[in-house]
Amino acid sequence: MSTNPSPARSAKKSIRLLSLGHACVDIYQGAVAALVPFFLSERAYSYAAASGIVLAASLLSSVAQPLFGALTDKWAMPWLLPVSTLTGGVGVALSGLSGSYAVTLAVVAVAGIGVAAYHPESARIARIASRGSHTAMGLFSLGGNIGFAAAPLMVSAVMATGGLRASPLLVVPALAGAALCVAALRTLSPPAAAAGTASAAARPAGKDDWPAFLKMSGAIVCRSIVFVGLSAFISLYARQRTGGGEFAGTAALFVLYLGGAIGTVAGGRLATRYGRITVVRWSYALTVPAVAGIVLTPGPLLYLFTALTSAGLYVPFSLHVTLGQDYLPRRVGTASGVTLGLTVSVGGLASPLIGAAADATSLQTALTPLIALPALGWLLLRTLHEPEMPETTTAAAPAPQRNTAAGSRP
Repeated sequence: MSTNPSPARSAKKSIRLLSLGHACVDIYQGAVAALVPFFLSERAYSYAAASGIVLAASLLSSVAQPLFGALTDKWAMPWLLPVSTLTGGVGVALSGLSGSYAVTLAVVAVAGIGVAAYHPESARIARIASRGSHTAMGLFSLGGNIGFAAAPLMVSAVMATGGLRASPLLVVPALAGAALCVAALRTLSPPAAAAGTASAAARPAGKDDWPAFLKMSGAIVCRSIVFVGLSAFISLYARQRTGGGEFAGTAALFVLYLGGAIGTVAGGRLATRYGRITVVRWSYALTVPAVAGIVLTPGPLLYLFTALTSAGLYVPFSLHVTLGQDYLPRRVGTASGVTLGLTVSVGGLASPLIGAAADATSLQTALTPLIALPALGWLLLRTLHEPEMPETTTAAAPAPQRNTAAGSRP
């Protein structure tokens, strides 16, 4: 009797390991925003200067992720998972050591490149391991959201030991994440992990729907600006609106990130019942009053609206990924690089504008335009349809499993 695990069991183990590795990587996306209050307090940066650090992490990541996605459409590069994890961790770990603003920007930018290199290839590997399951891809996305949620707690704990000079301790999750990535790749069969050469014969059947993909990408940009803007400034804003200290700010950032974990799980289940497009549209619509509550409501109610905003922003998160891959079935790496990368991190490009507006007026005034962006995203989503599912698949990019509930339009 064979003692080798079944392919299904190996795939589930791979998804679990990939999800944990994803958590370790996305700690470094959340860590940059979590470090902003400490740069303000220890180095007396202005709002605009501090938001420039968020921009440094986002700018190269925004540009690089689609490029890495295009590369993974041509060649399989599973080795990128552990290497990029270490790169992201080392960049953030070095950010507190130099008093030079230029050096800080440079190492944070390196961290952004590491994060950029990770996501397209990891999404390709996760798609192989999940065999197109929305639930499995939701679990993979959940790992990243948990990493975001853990970031402010981890940063606060490390900063409490010695301020920014203790930042080298932040490399620990990267070491764990690299080991998890290696373990995940080993659980997949070598042909599956290495699959990905995008010859015409190897690509899955199906037609790329660029108009639908671009509309969805525009909506994700709106979501990204809201999320990154709140990530960069909600800690400071919570202190102002609640009259609390450092803990009040850390708690608000933690709620913003933690709600994402709940939203991602709910998103997959709701999509199975009501359809992906319907769930995504409603999420954007309900996010509008939730963001308004953050900006306009004083006191402890801010935390409630932060949780609602987080859920609204994250319910469609894994659905963006699977929809993007299904709209571009012949360019899964590119779709992953855009949905997980460019359109997500491009929100960082707006953070200096928010910071400059806050310096010129007030933080509340600077955050007020964020209320309108989910509504704009909803308008872009109004004409979207469920992607046509390809009839054949390959190991490089299996098509999502058919699901009449998720594939129909209510």
